[in-house]
Amino acid sequence: MSQFVLVAGARLGAWAWDEVVVELRAAGHGVHPLTLSGVAERQGEPAGQQTHVRDIVEEVERLDLRDVVLVGHSYAGIPVGQAAERIGERLTRVVFVDASVPADGRSFLWGWDSAGVEASISEHDGFWPTPAADHFAGQGLTDEQIARMVSGSTPHPGATLTEPAVLTGSMGDLPATYVKCLLDDPETPADVVELLKSGRWELVELDTGHWPMFSSPRELAAVLHRSATAG
Repeated sequence: MSQFVLVAGARLGAWAWDEVVVELRAAGHGVHPLTLSGVAERQGEPAGQQTHVRDIVEEVERLDLRDVVLVGHSYAGIPVGQAAERIGERLTRVVFVDASVPADGRSFLWGWDSAGVEASISEHDGFWPTPAADHFAGQGLTDEQIARMVSGSTPHPGATLTEPAVLTGSMGDLPATYVKCLLDDPETPADVVELLKSGRWELVELDTGHWPMFSSPRELAAVLHRSATAG
């Protein structure tokens, strides 16, 4: 069975994967949810984007994992994609869960109308502050799930969002699955559409919102299980 390394998006830690972890372990996989530097129980640790890439690579190497499926949700697609390139033959597949995909020299905020985010980071001592409950509306979440996310979120190190990705090759060369969550936006991002043409990427759609580890954990776990054996 595969070894899954699960990395949640901005402001979230390993705890966000709890329900998915149960499902994947029941299917016989090794599962390693990871909290990145500077968030959740690792608040206070300094972090730039390459810190987060190293967090992932070092976890894979520390545990001496093989047959690795790296999973990045939302922001975490940026460091996960870079880490996938760096772990070499240990990688079986990389899965982007409604995630940003890295491009060399571009930051997470590239292509956004990001002035508001950058101003917010500046106003909060270099951190992207946690959102209010209405940020999660319309995403297939229960009130209880939203409350859990609001209470569990922590400010996110701003440098990880503004610093550029560093890649030596094309993401299209890696075996990958892109999970598009349709409630968030039914349109597949243009960069993903291009990467799907490589023949090494597959697209999977889920009829749920941007945080499927909360709204549809069983369905997401099933997609991850299938991705581990995708051709």
